[in-house]
Amino acid sequence: MGKAGRDWGQIYSIYGVDDWHTPIFLLIHAIFFSILSVLFLVYFEPICYFFQHFLPGPSAARFTAGFTGSVTALSAVCLFYAAGNIFYSSVSLHWEMAQRIVNAVGDWSSVKHALDLGCGRGILLNAVALQLKKSGSSGRVVGLHPTPTRSLSTLRTAGLEGVQEYVTCRSGDPRTLPFSDNYFDVVASALFVHTVGKEFGQKTAAAAAERMRVLGEVVRVLKPGGVGVVWDLVHVPEYVKRLQELKMEDIRVSERVTAFMVNSHVVSFSKPSQHFVGPNEVRLDWRLNNLC
Repeated sequence: MGKAGRDWGQIYSIYGVDDWHTPIFLLIHAIFFSILSVLFLVYFEPICYFFQHFLPGPSAARFTAGFTGSVTALSAVCLFYAAGNIFYSSVSLHWEMAQRIVNAVGDWSSVKHALDLGCGRGILLNAVALQLKKSGSSGRVVGLHPTPTRSLSTLRTAGLEGVQEYVTCRSGDPRTLPFSDNYFDVVASALFVHTVGKEFGQKTAAAAAERMRVLGEVVRVLKPGGVGVVWDLVHVPEYVKRLQELKMEDIRVSERVTAFMVNSHVVSFSKPSQHFVGPNEVRLDWRLNNLC
């Protein structure tokens, strides 16, 4: 059983897995290496005899055969783990982290407009919609994805979850969000921001600049006093630094969670209120041209 009484089989049947190729590829190789390691164990003596044709003495041959068999078995274990972690991260972990993101927002009953940036199959989007429904809010959540064809499949999952009346989907560029300033009470994102700018290479300065543009847009469309929550891979320290530069408040980073075989964290923050208190204080402005 999953958290909140959800059965994992039900969750997988609703959302499926985006990329079957990678875990299946890893699983096939894991099985191959497992068979190979068993063969090394069963036919150890003949293998040692074979190695004696290339190595000086039986001791060296036995050591080489044992070492090769051990590495083969260890490779099988690692490949099984990688396949399992990727399969688990795709839906089960994604669902669990969506619940954590939802729980990072204190009061959903007052939320009128929420945004799921990079909504994908709708796991986080529907978790937000379910929370709006549970809290009795009249609010709505918008799922934005750069791929126009994604909307229909996402709305289908919302229908299966019974929250279609709380959900709207649209396509758009996350670097120039098609929303006005200070529009959303909550902006959330799961495993998406790191994909922006990947055409430049993940470790390039150009890709980092694109990710920072997305964060700037998140801040721009967030209402003063609104909450942002981002779960992502690898680059969270960059996000924290940028949010500090943008003078966000209550920045919090979760403990490390292994997802897709790399480190991931949840970072949450709130946007400070805009106000005047005196002649020496400047009004905060989050427009896009000031964030790039």
